[in-house]
Amino acid sequence: MNQNNTFCMVLTTCPNQQEADAHARAIIEKHLGACVQSSPVHSHYMWEGKVQSDPEILLRIKTTCERYKALEQYLKAEHSYDVPQIIKIPIENGLTEYLDWIKEETAVK
Repeated sequence: MNQNNTFCMVLTTCPNQQEADAHARAIIEKHLGACVQSSPVHSHYMWEGKVQSDPEILLRIKTTCERYKALEQYLKAEHSYDVPQIIKIPIENGLTEYLDWIKEETAVK
């Protein structure tokens, strides 16, 4: 299977584990992603003219490029941040069986 432009990982951050868990569950239930991993991170950034530093939860969402737009729309609508981080990273290659599983789990049902 040609894997180029088929699979991607989407990164977003949440202010706490409760919101991260809620998004992860919804993303899986809506078949917007096959797997969501969460990890604590500490972010440093400029917001409204001030340097900020906050603990956050990073979500790594494995999905298909076909489902990316629906995932982005979900995050924009449901995220607590005014401007959530939503970054799409292409997956150039991977274990075929794993990528097949992503495709199966994100298929529109």
